[in-house]
Amino acid sequence: MFSKSKINEPGPKADEATSAGSADKAPSAPSKPATPAPSEFKASPPKAKPPASVLSSDLHITGNLKTTGDIQVEGTIEGDIRAHLLTVGETATVKGEVIADDVVVTGRIVGRVRGLKVRLTSTARVEGDIIHKTIAIESGAHFEGSVQRQDDPLNSGGKGAVPTAKPTPSA
Repeated sequence: MFSKSKINEPGPKADEATSAGSADKAPSAPSKPATPAPSEFKASPPKAKPPASVLSSDLHITGNLKTTGDIQVEGTIEGDIRAHLLTVGETATVKGEVIADDVVVTGRIVGRVRGLKVRLTSTARVEGDIIHKTIAIESGAHFEGSVQRQDDPLNSGGKGAVPTAKPTPSA
């Protein structure tokens, strides 16, 4: 404790010899400039990525979900999902189109899956087409549908066949 007082008192030490009230006021002034520096550091953490939104196993949603963040589904979704990272948990069922940069399926999807990286784990059940840039299917996964590789599976939408059809009428 004395070392802290000595650190705070070197400037006002001469004032302390004259009056103790001045020494009490002097440490208060240096502490105020020290406070803004930590608040500046607090400004940078909001840049950190927020945690994934978790939809619990007892949750049933009817409607579309859209986010630029991550979603972990454990319940039932009847609607389309668009996210950065989508994790479909073992207890989850998604009935609709799924579009995400990364898709990890350990549960069930009934509908089209579009993703840059798609991974079906051994417990996955997918009934629908998968359009991907890279895909991994573990042994034991159940998959009924077609698989198509595209360089940009997210932006093509269902219109992937339309650009190939346009040059045909032009020719």
